[in-house]
Amino acid sequence: MTDPIRIGIVGIDHRHIYTMTQHMLDAGCVLAGWFTEGEPGTLDGFVERFPDAPRVAAAEDLIDAPDIDLILTAAVPSDRAAISVRAMRAGKDVLSDKPGVLTRDDLATLRTTVAETGRIWAVDFSERFEVPAMTRALELIAAGEIGEVIGTVGLGPHRLNAATRPDWFWDRTRNGGILADIGSHQIDQFLAVTGEDSAEVILAHAACHRQNGFQDFGEIVLQAGKARGFVRLDWYTPDALPNWGDGRLFVTGTKGTLELRKYVDPGGVPGTDHVILVNGEVCRMEQASEAGLPFFAALAHDIRHRTETAMPQERVFTVCDLALTAQELAEC
Repeated sequence: MTDPIRIGIVGIDHRHIYTMTQHMLDAGCVLAGWFTEGEPGTLDGFVERFPDAPRVAAAEDLIDAPDIDLILTAAVPSDRAAISVRAMRAGKDVLSDKPGVLTRDDLATLRTTVAETGRIWAVDFSERFEVPAMTRALELIAAGEIGEVIGTVGLGPHRLNAATRPDWFWDRTRNGGILADIGSHQIDQFLAVTGEDSAEVILAHAACHRQNGFQDFGEIVLQAGKARGFVRLDWYTPDALPNWGDGRLFVTGTKGTLELRKYVDPGGVPGTDHVILVNGEVCRMEQASEAGLPFFAALAHDIRHRTETAMPQERVFTVCDLALTAQELAEC
């Protein structure tokens, strides 16, 4: 393939579609067209960002188009697996917003479809792939700056913005629950920093503090090799914080520690992507916003060359499987 990779979008129901699209365009792709059901709250923002891309009449106009190479989807979470399967059966690779899948049956179907079609099914775990601080942290870990990773603490607070949320957001069967949804980010990061292929879910908890049925607080404990990871998730970001959440990652190694203040440093240093490294020789904070986001260019490379440099396909399935396991345990 020498021509630009052509993208079709099916479903813009979550705001992540803005950055997913832009990062793939930055990687040299071309947005050929998009489709979404109805008039989601993201519509005006999408059109403002990508005014030249045509809206088509039906998803099949993109999925069945012979000149489309990649389908992006940020549709309602419960619809993403079916869209992905249809696209892969039509010869397209797929980049899905997280969570890419909400049920065991859909995960099994995705595995079968990938095996039978040879297509790429990728999920944008944006709290790693869209955070330069994570790029820098993985570089430091690979360089041996903190030794062997033996423990992590991942914090994923989010702002609820209840008045602007669509109906599907409040429906467990459509959004997956807090662990299947935003917990998948943290599971992906745990595997990335430990270098492990998989993990065991030791503990999973979810609670509905504000209202019955909507999970707004959750915890996961993971074990992989020598490393143990604790995850805390919530929908309780206070209104005064200048962004959607003070997401952090703490990594303990045998020779040092890392702290990532990804999106904000409350009352401290301006900006984003702060990485604090402490080991036997240094104690410093780095501003890592220029560390880059290699995932999207790597995915474009994989589409062209049928490789797995962005993220191994089995790893995508493993993260989704562990997120579903955690959600199932929390529901018991």
